[in-house]
Amino acid sequence: MPFRPEPPAVSPADERVAVLWCNLGSPDEPTARAVRPYLSQFLHDHRVVEIPRAIWCLILHGIILRTRPAKSAAKYASVWLPEGSPLKLWTHRQAVLLAGWLGERGHRVIVRDAMRYANPSIASQLDALKAEGVTRVLVLQAYPQYSATTTASVIDAVNDWTRTLRRLPELRFVNQYHDEPLYIEALAQSVLAHWQHHGQPDQLVMSFHGIPARNIQLGDPYQAQCLETARLLAERLQLSPDQHRVTFQSRFGRATWLEPYTEPTLRLLGASGTGRVDVICPGFPADCLETLEEIAMEGRDAFLQAGGKEFHYIPALNDSPAWITALCAVAERNLAGWPTYPA
Repeated sequence: MPFRPEPPAVSPADERVAVLWCNLGSPDEPTARAVRPYLSQFLHDHRVVEIPRAIWCLILHGIILRTRPAKSAAKYASVWLPEGSPLKLWTHRQAVLLAGWLGERGHRVIVRDAMRYANPSIASQLDALKAEGVTRVLVLQAYPQYSATTTASVIDAVNDWTRTLRRLPELRFVNQYHDEPLYIEALAQSVLAHWQHHGQPDQLVMSFHGIPARNIQLGDPYQAQCLETARLLAERLQLSPDQHRVTFQSRFGRATWLEPYTEPTLRLLGASGTGRVDVICPGFPADCLETLEEIAMEGRDAFLQAGGKEFHYIPALNDSPAWITALCAVAERNLAGWPTYPA
């Protein structure tokens, strides 16, 4: 495969540094027609589904892509904003704020947001950065906890892009920041601010996105990092073991995923006489389908229908100053040594 033509080389004095802020992605609109290609791209990723290709493609094209897009589109429509996808809007705003934070600290850095699946794609944003003279890129992801299903998949996408180039930019990747003190503090501040207005619940549920249990057996560190985030947050909030619990959501397929599952846990809490439950999703820095529909709607219904009295979803970090401060700290640490200060 021939390499693409390169733009003219820039002088060392004109070299630029960039941060690529990556998230999972979202369909362009909440319709079955738009959801189908998005799901196809997502579920074709071998990092996401580790089933033999021939078998999986039969299942994917024969069943899932025929039935799931319409159901998913209805879910997306329930959380869609006038401006578009919540995940895309928050991710873009985070990139803008991160650029501003870094600029105030004296850094000359371009920040762009990109999506692993759908638009704006990682490849298109890297192309744009290269055209602007960027020669060094820090790839920072909206996944505080490392998993091959997410973090490594973004790295795959970046590496796929490099295979078409003759002259590569210098690249750095941030694999995880699950125990970053400022990230934990941002989570704690969001919880405490909610409790200041609404009081404290009987139970705080920390719900993380699930992955197949087999992935952990094969060496994925994701579960351990989720539990460490939860431990640090509970410690910061001064919660006793009986005041909080960790669950895993978004199970897909029939395989065993990380347990306990979120919705059955909420039903159990409701049926056992727990009056009020608050749920926070520490692994989702931006509100999205999984937080706004799966937790704030479906989770609420599950808890209340089982007998619970009061349910609160604590919003994602989104554009909170404490979160952008944490993001800036992670970026600064990993930009160290690169020429980000104007000459």
